Amino acid sequence: MSENSVFGSVDGNVVQAASIGSVHINSAPSRNPVPQQLPPAPRVFVSRVNELTELNRWREDRQLLVVVSGPGGVGKTSLALRWLRDTREQFPDGQLYADLGAHAEAAQPDEVLEWFLGALGVEVVPPSLPQRQALFRSLTADGSFSILLDNAESAAQVRPLLPASPSCVVVVTSRWRLSSLGIDGARFIEVDPLDVQASVELLEKVVGKRRLSVEAEAALELALLCGGMPIALGVIGARLSRRPRRTLAREADELRTENRRLSNLDLDGSVSVSAAFDLSYVDLPSSQARIYRLTSWHPGPSFGVDVAAAMLAADVGEVEDDLDELVERNLLSELEDDRFRFHDLLRVHARGHTGTEVEEAVRRAAEFYLNRAVEAGAAAIPTRRWVGARFKSLDSNAFSSRSAALDWLDHERDNLVQTLRIAHDRGWPDLVWQLAEAMSALFQRRHHYSDWLFTHQLAVLSAQDCGEREAEARLRNQLAVALRNLGRLDEVVEQVRLVLELAGDHDLGNRAKALMQLGHVHRLRGEFDPALRYFLESVDVEVRHGWARGIGLSRRRVGEVLIEMGRLEEAVAELREAETSLDDAVDKARARMFQARAQLHLDRFTDALSLAHGVLEVVRDAGSPLHVADAFELLGEIAERQGDLPLARDHYRAALGCYGESFDPSGERTRDRLRALDR
Repeated sequence: MSENSVFGSVDGNVVQAASIGSVHINSAPSRNPVPQQLPPAPRVFVSRVNELTELNRWREDRQLLVVVSGPGGVGKTSLALRWLRDTREQFPDGQLYADLGAHAEAAQPDEVLEWFLGALGVEVVPPSLPQRQALFRSLTADGSFSILLDNAESAAQVRPLLPASPSCVVVVTSRWRLSSLGIDGARFIEVDPLDVQASVELLEKVVGKRRLSVEAEAALELALLCGGMPIALGVIGARLSRRPRRTLAREADELRTENRRLSNLDLDGSVSVSAAFDLSYVDLPSSQARIYRLTSWHPGPSFGVDVAAAMLAADVGEVEDDLDELVERNLLSELEDDRFRFHDLLRVHARGHTGTEVEEAVRRAAEFYLNRAVEAGAAAIPTRRWVGARFKSLDSNAFSSRSAALDWLDHERDNLVQTLRIAHDRGWPDLVWQLAEAMSALFQRRHHYSDWLFTHQLAVLSAQDCGEREAEARLRNQLAVALRNLGRLDEVVEQVRLVLELAGDHDLGNRAKALMQLGHVHRLRGEFDPALRYFLESVDVEVRHGWARGIGLSRRRVGEVLIEMGRLEEAVAELREAETSLDDAVDKARARMFQARAQLHLDRFTDALSLAHGVLEVVRDAGSPLHVADAFELLGEIAERQGDLPLARDHYRAALGCYGESFDPSGERTRDRLRALDR
């Protein structure tokens, strides 16, 4: 054995230096963060010894699917979280979590797989459910994960989310037994209400031993009236803790008079839960009650303080303390600092107390998200000519960089898509098409094809309803880009035909973009002569339009197809002219990237390499991993042409790392290059 050998796994750099003639520095590949998605374990937890013992015994069978079922509010999720938190060291690859019943409609498996793949580092998620299933199983095949699927409504909702690894554990909670999962090897635990002793113990932990000892009989009656439901006991305990002078006997009296209500307010067979929610709601100060009611109509799964303030037409400072109090009363959950969500039953309860304010509150939430999305879109692509009055009136921007703007759009993507959906359902077409236009910056830079197609298809209809012909043409052009990237070229041609009809000879911007799309279709079909004609026609229209950026982008496309036609010197000249028409740093970098490719084909390796490194430096700061991938792929091509195959492999792998090993046609092209080197 050499005395310079190093064994084992090492993070960071390894430096080998001894009595040798050279020094080698090896960098470990970057790792995706280990997902830790489980909510915190319950701070107040009693009993469930038998259930925890059973779970530990079943865990010895390695791969485990367990269904934890029972009526709503009985503590299914608390039990699952307690066990998964206690055993988290057995799952070194991470913890995944999804609330399958977080919305008015059950979460669909393809949506949940998108969340999971994102947590596992996938940048561009495949569009179809089978592709997402296959990728999820591949990414978890050799791993050891614990997965909590909360509030499942059916076995069909669960099955597509099951990993293939023998070292994974999946815990499903549901108000239904989901007996048909037995054919998938599931084990079943049915959670019953707490007995009286455990109920009193839970109250004691919340309220305090001294206070209960003074009113022992009232405490016992409270336990009986709550029916052993942990949510009801927790809410009542929070009430008593907040009001230290309130007697347990008074609380018992009010519960006793609400017995009729307990039997009637029944969401899933758990009658005491609704009564406990109502009792907590009655004692809320008016400001907290209003927040509770109105934020329950928030469009997406979680919300921040700023949108809550918008829904109430109040300042952020006016709602922060009230939101914190709602968290303390267990009426809201805090996901992260200043970000909240409703439990599904609490959301339904809160909505049952709302009145005429709902429509205005939801509209204000939609307006809030639209205004922020407009700011983010303008910051992400500052030189673009956006459509819509809000872009034209924008005089300031809260985002410090392109990357920050794109990150915000990505972080709020679920809320933005749900807002667009609700705006469509409520008959607000003006908000629908403007939201899609603002979100297009995210889709162009980070794709998310499923949301891209969904939002723009609805937006096209909404623009039609509003009589916004320019917006409709713009949205159809953007829809065509997504379809083109997915290889659906016949659908691209149909969209472009409609754009040309809408644009006529007066909307030159959309006409030029439509012609460019036709050029792409022919180029992708290998029909370079008609592709060149359409690109040149696009340039002519942009010249008539008088928009410098449009001229530059169209000339860049001319240069691209000239490269494919082998007319390399013409391509270099065209791409240099394109660059001079562009002001945006990223646009210029993209033009230089194709200059580099032309120089490469001319065997001018030094020029190509210099251009490619400059491109990489610019796009790394732009917040678009796909542009970074293109730059690495180009560097890989240069290295390959120079015969440096190890360096080419490194660059191709770096490009693939930008895609997160997810679906994208360009990513598949890079994988083909890498496979060809390994033959």
